[in-house]
Amino acid sequence: MKTHLNTLFVMTEGSYLAKEGDTVAVRVDKQTKARLPFHNLDGIVCLGRIGLSPQLMQAASQAGVSISLLDDRGRFRAAIQGFTSGNVLLRRQQYRASDDPELTLSIARSVVLGKLANCRTVLRRAIRDANSLEPRVQILEKAATRMKIGIEAAQRATAINQLRGIEGEAATNYFGAFNSLQSNFQKIFAFEKRSKRPPLDPINSLMSFVYTMLAHDLRSACESVGLDAAVGYLHRDRPGRPGLALDLIEEFRPWLADRLIFSLINRQQVNSGDFKVLENGAVLMSPEGRRTIITAWQQRKSEEIFHPIVNEKVTIGILPFLQARLLARHLRGDLDIYPPFLWK
Repeated sequence: MKTHLNTLFVMTEGSYLAKEGDTVAVRVDKQTKARLPFHNLDGIVCLGRIGLSPQLMQAASQAGVSISLLDDRGRFRAAIQGFTSGNVLLRRQQYRASDDPELTLSIARSVVLGKLANCRTVLRRAIRDANSLEPRVQILEKAATRMKIGIEAAQRATAINQLRGIEGEAATNYFGAFNSLQSNFQKIFAFEKRSKRPPLDPINSLMSFVYTMLAHDLRSACESVGLDAAVGYLHRDRPGRPGLALDLIEEFRPWLADRLIFSLINRQQVNSGDFKVLENGAVLMSPEGRRTIITAWQQRKSEEIFHPIVNEKVTIGILPFLQARLLARHLRGDLDIYPPFLWK
């Protein structure tokens, strides 16, 4: 069983990462601020202007430590990955499946069913935690009912475009209840619509940042089991887009990313002071806000959860790897369908 390792986040502008023996050395103004062994890491995420030595990049690649480079707004720019592990026959089968309408529909259906089921669970959890007399409960119940209708429709879908339409409608209903996931509504975190490039309000800024961290984990998980992160099923091929990683993100997004975001909001761990608005309207998080989110993200990933397929408790941080491995088993023919992780 693969063990849960840590992700190193480097945010201090002008930092330089170098190799010192079997460790990653983080230097600021030529002073070494930290050293971390390669064997304790599964990834490195650099935000903004961060330098990397050639020796560090080579050593990380050989150790299976993926490096993601993000700009100062938290947008993904590049990845540094070593030689792809796994059997080339697995990738061949992945490509064949992506060209087969029936197999594509089957995998995409599992992805959508996992997403909608987990969205519904998030909504039902919010209903359970709320006072039954709160007005938001009705909004949450209505959205949860629509998720159930979406699940039934996805099970009957006979074409991939039909399935995408069902998923899109369900996503609209889910986002329509987003503001009701706040236990005490704060206008600053009001959600009107999804804006990505750039995020135009604090809630979208939070979403983009947490989704980017999730994308890093899923991209690394795909590559670690020998899958091509660029070739997906629900998300079709597009240059520069990790389609398969985006597929697998769907089942994690509601219960892992969104729940974390609203937990931070409801506990008032993030506030208006953690954001700034640029001249073009883009809303960025402050370094302090990012540190708060990264700390909460790492803590959440270290928590244990029961996985029904492997039949044991695992850390949440290992789930992306397990789901990528289950998809690989399905593509090899060892599993009849891809089983998404359903949060309970």
